[in-house]
Amino acid sequence: MIGILIDKYADLIRIKRAGKEENEELEYQLKVTKAKLEAYGVVTETLEFK
Repeated sequence: MIGILIDKYADLIRIKRAGKEENEELEYQLKVTKAKLEAYGVVTETLEFK
């Protein structure tokens, strides 16, 4: 389950970086996925790409 959430979060981050405009649904999905990961004890800062 954690692996699937990490993959989803990484996919969402890549979509966000590729987009040029603000997307409310994308932001919501990122927020929910990040909360789930943190509930499992995964540190999400290491997953964010700069």
